[in-house]
Amino acid sequence: MTIDTKDMINSILSSVSRVDYIKLEDIPNIDLYMDQVTTFMESQLAASKRYPEDKILTKTMINNYAKNDLLPSPEKKRYSREHLLLLIFIYYFKSILSISDIQTLLGPVTEKYFKAPEGRDLSYIYQEVFSLEKDQVEYLKKDLAYRYSVSHATFEDADEEDREFLKLFSFICLLSFDVYMKKSLIEHLIDQMHPSPESSKSKKEKKEKASKEKQEKQEK
Repeated sequence: MTIDTKDMINSILSSVSRVDYIKLEDIPNIDLYMDQVTTFMESQLAASKRYPEDKILTKTMINNYAKNDLLPSPEKKRYSREHLLLLIFIYYFKSILSISDIQTLLGPVTEKYFKAPEGRDLSYIYQEVFSLEKDQVEYLKKDLAYRYSVSHATFEDADEEDREFLKLFSFICLLSFDVYMKKSLIEHLIDQMHPSPESSKSKKEKKEKASKEKQEKQEK
């Protein structure tokens, strides 16, 4: 089995260098209908597809996100710039997180920053987070090169016909372990965001008490 791993890693590093995100200034600042939203997302994120027939976003996906409280409902069937920002976050999160986890993660952000005053709105969140991308890509390239070097040093005593495949297998295992550990860490952090049952009960009781007191005052 012959695998040119050197060409492969060079190709990977080259593709990582071309990784980009949707710039804030490229996101329409006007409301869009659903067809326009799917067309925009498809054109902007086409490079991230694994296969040409893959879909970036469909009408069904958008409706499901709204049903699962990941996305606020459109206004008069039109989606704002902030809807698009949330859809971009969802697009990246959904490859590693469950719908429930995305709910927990995006819920507080949407509640506080969706349709918030300009300057501290979702555009502010998006710009701050994605501005880190350039440095992360450079770090990722160095990390990939290091992991490739480590894995390429394995299986030196393997049969020659299997050696390149096993080195590749080792490289994939090393990358997979990294993904597994980071995914576990992300899930653990999200789990910490869930309020305890006691806390939720206390908040509910306080809300009911306040509502009751308000009603009593009105009756007086």
